[in-house]
Amino acid sequence: MLFKNRALFSMLTLVLFMVGYSSRPAPVAMTTATPTPTPTQTQEPAPAPSTTPTTMPAPEPPVSKGKSSLLVTHSKSDYMSFLDPATGQFEKLTVGKAPFAIAEGPNHRAYISTAEGVAVVDTQQRKRVALVPYKAADAIGKPQYGEYRPGGMGIAVSPDGKFVYVGVYVTGGGRGMKSQLEIMDAEKLAMTGSVAVGVRPFDVVISLDGREVYSIDHDSYSVTAVDPLQLKARTLEVALFGKGGFEKPHYAAVRADGRLLLPYQGRGLVVLDPTSGKYETKPLTGNTHQEGVALTADGKQLLIVGIGAAGSVTGKPNLTVLDVETYAEKIIPLERMHQMVAASADRRYAYLTGGVTYADTGWNGMTVVDLVSGAVRDFVVPDYPLDVQLLSE
Repeated sequence: MLFKNRALFSMLTLVLFMVGYSSRPAPVAMTTATPTPTPTQTQEPAPAPSTTPTTMPAPEPPVSKGKSSLLVTHSKSDYMSFLDPATGQFEKLTVGKAPFAIAEGPNHRAYISTAEGVAVVDTQQRKRVALVPYKAADAIGKPQYGEYRPGGMGIAVSPDGKFVYVGVYVTGGGRGMKSQLEIMDAEKLAMTGSVAVGVRPFDVVISLDGREVYSIDHDSYSVTAVDPLQLKARTLEVALFGKGGFEKPHYAAVRADGRLLLPYQGRGLVVLDPTSGKYETKPLTGNTHQEGVALTADGKQLLIVGIGAAGSVTGKPNLTVLDVETYAEKIIPLERMHQMVAASADRRYAYLTGGVTYADTGWNGMTVVDLVSGAVRDFVVPDYPLDVQLLSE
């Protein structure tokens, strides 16, 4: 009986084992258990961490058709550069000591205001064609560098490309000369006239019909309207918060209706009618000392650089994106100070320079801002990059 029960027990055990085995999942092949590398993984050694400071995730490369190139002045040296903002690589071109601003004209010409004269550049061949001295060359003296260096500052080209207008800061030179707007014949490559303007003409812009030129006089709290044919000037007062301190005009943009747009301290935007000299003030909320401005390609948005606390404002650096019709603002915070700005052709990106001349507070680099996502990427550029313009191909 015991033998029979043992046989029965063994048979039952075998049946239960077979049933349990058949209910298990099929075994997985070892090859599928090993993870397949994703596009963000690599079996090569990981690159060393970048030393370039990054405040936010880097923007994607520009999506504009063709390759974007920037013209940049390097204010602590004697050259400008042709710079690829996607890679940070650039090609140097000697133009003159302490280059300040850039104005691009037709026929592949760009004009650079330097401490020595106006450099004329062929942007297609990437060479300097001429360096035209200022009428005030004797008063300017030897080239200097820094915030108060004499020489060319704001610069603009007439709509037909025949004339170049440059604001020249003159400290006196023993002759009591004031800052002046000098007029260069772009064909003769010679200065043909000059008109006295306010002190330290940071920027020069032109009316839409080219009949008037406007000097933005930083230290005079004014705009000087110049008739370049008659060599006559009108002074337009734009001391929004009174004269004194940091509440000064810096740079301006000309809107499609001919009004000049001048931001002050992230507190107010002057909308100036240059014909009458009257202006209205629109509120700004950036609460930051504002410097460079640029209109997007469609003229609908104004980019305004804010460097941080100064005078009556206490905020941090930022970039204001302003609708020029509704005055609605989008404020993008930044961790670094900047001086000038340019917009990509597709209006997606802003390019900011770090070479702030004020009290030597800038840095050797530039920043790319994605105007949609707000992402920010910094990269190294030497010798205090100051002005920046998108190169027209």
